[in-house]
Amino acid sequence: MGIIWTILIGFVAGVVAKFVTPGSNEPSGFILTTILGIIGAFVATYLGQAMGWYAPYEGAGLIGAVVGAVIVLLIWGYASRRT
Repeated sequence: MGIIWTILIGFVAGVVAKFVTPGSNEPSGFILTTILGIIGAFVATYLGQAMGWYAPYEGAGLIGAVVGAVIVLLIWGYASRRT
């Protein structure tokens, strides 16, 4: 259930992060935004567990997932400007 919950939170976080993150280099499309949000949720879960904020069986909450998704979107924007 942990992975499914992380995917659902990542879906919502990706949509929220797209509205929060400024810039024209955002990924366009619903599916790509969702995938980047899910990646952000997994990044937030991993970093939170590594820093001791979450137990090994806990996933990131919505706020942590949004922060992770914003980080992924900023990296995406930086990488797309360089190419």
